[in-house]
Formats: sequence, structure tokens, C-alpha cells
Amino acid sequence: MPTLILVRHGRSTANTAAVLAGRTPGVALDGHGARQAAALPGRLAGVPLVAAVSSPLQRCRETLQPLLAARPGLPLHTEERISECDYGDWSGRKLAELSDEPLMSVVQQHPSAAAFPGGESMRAMQARAVDAVRDWNSRIKSAHGDDSVYLMCSHGDIIKAVVADALGMHLDLFQRLHADPCSVTAIRYTRLRPFLLRLGDTGDLGALAPREPAADADTPGGTGTDTASDAAVGGGAGAP
Repeated sequence: MPTLILVRHGRSTANTAAVLAGRTPGVALDGHGARQAAALPGRLAGVPLVAAVSSPLQRCRETLQPLLAARPGLPLHTEERISECDYGDWSGRKLAELSDEPLMSVVQQHPSAAAFPGGESMRAMQARAVDAVRDWNSRIKSAHGDDSVYLMCSHGDIIKAVVADALGMHLDLFQRLHADPCSVTAIRYTRLRPFLLRLGDTGDLGALAPREPAADADTPGGTGTDTASDAAVGGGAGAP
């Protein structure tokens, strides 16, 4: 079976505003995110990609533009099933506000029971994303063979959900995983089991340094509360 390269979109304007974008239209990369995207072709220079598959949302399409420009002829496909989680009524709201919602503790500790008002459940999000990966694995294998490599550009929670499936982890544990903006995660699928080759690789070890506590709601990725043990819903803004 093929090897899948999962790329989270570059840092977006919603990430820096500490807003849960969801599927809100018009959310673009910020300046730092554009630089992350521009560096992606060099980071993947030695990887023989046969296809790129993108979430339909603008921030993913913008992330792939430099890669497609560097590799003319690389096929690009749009896949609705790897679009961001439908956060429903939570979409477009500040993370600081959402931290006070009773549902947030369920999202953090029991995500398999979490369903967003006016949106979808996290269970449904994982199921559609994993189905998309399995379908594309078969499609890429048929067209290019077992040893082929392809790329999907998607979103933080989607990538974490796909990795959890590959590791045989229950969805309730997926908040223990993390994928920064423009990070690369790689999974090699085989007949009997997947192998996780990379997780959230940005090539920047400085991102491992301790961060200052979020002082207020305007801190990128922060909520203005003591949330050191919480996962960043939507994926967070990554290192400054």
C-alpha cells in the first residue's frame, strides 16, 4: 500500500487571532503561514510524490500553491472528506469563549461523545477522514503501485484522527497527539498494519522549547485560562 504524507495547512489568520475557524470561508494564511508554505517544496524535495489531495478550504489550497508551482504536472485533487471538522455554532468564535462551554471538557476528555451544536460529531469527523484515506490508498495503489507516495493537505483535528486510527488508538486518546501548522506527518500503509513514520515534523526543534503561558485571549492559540493540559481544538497556531 502507498505511503501517505499528511500536511497541516500553514498558520492562518484565524490561528493568530485565536479563533476556531472551522469551515468559515475566507480564512487565509497569514504572513508566517505563507513563508511556511514557501518552504514546503524544499522540505519535500526528495519525496517522489505522485499526487496531491487537498481539503477544499482556502488555507489548504494556499499551502499547496508553492509545491504545485515547483512541481508542474503534479496532479491535484480536492477531497471534501478531509475538510475541517464542522464545528457548527462554535465556528468563528474565540477560543477563550469556548473554554467556558461545558462541551469543551467533553471535547478534551471524551471526544468520542462530543458533537458540536449545529455541526458534526468528532466520531463522524474521524470516520469520514479515515474512509477518504482508505479510498485514496486504493486509488493511488491502482494507478501507481504499492511503493508510491502521495500527499494530503488537511487540518489539525483531521490529521490527529487519521493518526489515531493508524495507531489503533481510541478516539478518546487522540487529544494526546499534536500537529503544528505546516507540519509533516507520514504513514506507510501495508497489508497488515500501518506504520507511523513521522508525526508533526516541522524541522524546527526550537518549537520544543517551553512557551510563555498565554496571557489573554489574543495570544495565538491561547484561551486566557490555565489550559496546560488541554489540546488545542482545531490544532493551534504552533510556535511563534
